[in-house]
Amino acid sequence: MAQEKKQVEAITARDVDFAQWFTDVVKKAELIDYSSVKGMFILRPYGYAIWENMQAILDAEFKKLGHENVYMPMLIPESLLQKEKDHVEGFAPECAWVTMGGSEKLEERMCIRPTSETLFCEHYANIIHSWRDLPKLYNQWCSVLRWEKTSRPFLRHREFLWQEGHTMHATAEEAMAETEQMLNVYADFCENVLAMPVVKGVKTDKEKFNGAEKTYTVECMMHDRKALQAGTSHYFGDGFAKAFDITFTDKNNQLTHPFQTSWGVSTRLIGGIIMTHGDDNGLILPPKIAPVQVIVVPVAQHKAGVLEAADGLRARLAAAGVRVKMDDSDQSFGWKAAEYEMRGVPLRVEIGPKDMEKEQCCIARRDTGEKTFVPLAQLEEAVARLLDEVHHNMYAMAKKNLEDNSFTAETWEQVKEVLERNNGGFVKTKWCGSLDCELAMKEKVGVSSRCMPLEQSGTEGVCPICGKKCTTDIYWGVAY
Repeated sequence: MAQEKKQVEAITARDVDFAQWFTDVVKKAELIDYSSVKGMFILRPYGYAIWENMQAILDAEFKKLGHENVYMPMLIPESLLQKEKDHVEGFAPECAWVTMGGSEKLEERMCIRPTSETLFCEHYANIIHSWRDLPKLYNQWCSVLRWEKTSRPFLRHREFLWQEGHTMHATAEEAMAETEQMLNVYADFCENVLAMPVVKGVKTDKEKFNGAEKTYTVECMMHDRKALQAGTSHYFGDGFAKAFDITFTDKNNQLTHPFQTSWGVSTRLIGGIIMTHGDDNGLILPPKIAPVQVIVVPVAQHKAGVLEAADGLRARLAAAGVRVKMDDSDQSFGWKAAEYEMRGVPLRVEIGPKDMEKEQCCIARRDTGEKTFVPLAQLEEAVARLLDEVHHNMYAMAKKNLEDNSFTAETWEQVKEVLERNNGGFVKTKWCGSLDCELAMKEKVGVSSRCMPLEQSGTEGVCPICGKKCTTDIYWGVAY
């Protein structure tokens, strides 16, 4: 029992110290380890398996929509990076440079990619010539490097894994449709796979991606009522195409520039899963991306036939396509229960001598702790149903957190009072569109603009800073 108790006590309570709780969970669940280079983390097998499952689902969705995977070099010549002014200025503080090749100084220093727009543009300039070459629907799975001053597991790495889609289109309308389509792919993935409700919206000019004309975002609320930007989709217009001299002959035999998009999500989403769903006992993983969906734990496994019965259940679930494991180690049942609870395994299937006599097993849910006795003949059906129920309940709880902590206000004083009283959350106000007013909200209240929601009320109000009449709705909050 002492060992079992220690297992739970190793995790700080969420509401006592949320940051420490997060770190405890990441370490205790063996998702990440620290390396000797600040800001560069080791993704351990369990953490990487979560990313692999997310990657497989997203990759399949991208390919359904006609996207193809490619791979670009990791080094960008400085002259190439300099071609788009806004883009390079935005990333300059985060660039890491290679200046030596072996023992010789390079003639031109190379940037380790912080993102790959310039590399794709160089390539597109070589392969796009006619309207028949369009659209180009490419995606890349890779790592990128941004020299962050501060780091935190999953949320802010210097090197992190992501996917970055880069597409070219013959018309602005096609490119805008692509931008919006990919935003919806991310929103559906967050809600239907990760059980994370989202607010879909458009970033302000201050917060949009460097070089983009328009940036769409999905914003999620964490348990501590802070925002997490879960994914973004950018419309570039023809700005990059002009900078990189990408042209094609259109159907009217006129030389013109194509229109571009890019969109991406990263391993930061794993941090979002932890902070949205976890509790004081550790992880709670959405079933669709959990490396182990079901853990089979034999009870009184030293007794005759118990291990064989448990292994039979494991084999049946594996044959049904469930990601399942059995723990037949010599650890106590209590230790095992605490271990897989901490690791966030959605369902625990237990079977012992008494269950065998009754031809049943016990299934425990990670999200609620509820136990259900299920006839062995109904095992596969019950597990499939319960995995769905776990997902829907996780989404409902996260949705309630979002709704309960979303507010409206008219003045900056009201925004500040609401956030202080509630210790965080999202506050929706009107906004005149002025950068000065956006910066003033940061100075006076300590919040950033999260997005202008796609669902606008259409009503008239006043800007909380300048008092000017306006109709644009905007969300404010503190973000990771």
